[in-house]
Amino acid sequence: MEALLAIAIGVLVAASVYLMLARNVLRFIFGLVLISNAANLTIFVAGRLTTGAPPLIAEGAEAPAGLVANALPQALVLTAIVIGFGLFAFALVLMFRAYTTLGTLYSDEMRVAEPRPEDER
Repeated sequence: MEALLAIAIGVLVAASVYLMLARNVLRFIFGLVLISNAANLTIFVAGRLTTGAPPLIAEGAEAPAGLVANALPQALVLTAIVIGFGLFAFALVLMFRAYTTLGTLYSDEMRVAEPRPEDER
């Protein structure tokens, strides 16, 4: 199962790099979301996939009995999902603001701070 997930992570990273190399800002944001999901899946797989029970401790016991799932990667992935969604929402609003101000989504045409080569003369 880990090999299949490793292939899926590789595909997600490859697709995200492809999208992030595009000159369209919207594609870049979608690539950012994909690479975030690939990182989350990597953290989740690093915690080892087991068919263990939830990590609940019985009353009076000091440790869970038997094979239990590791809760730390699950907590990290849950936190990363929330942070990733916040980053996606911020980037989407920032992209919308740039589109309304500059009238384009292509990064080559977004020249507010730097002059065009023909304007330097």
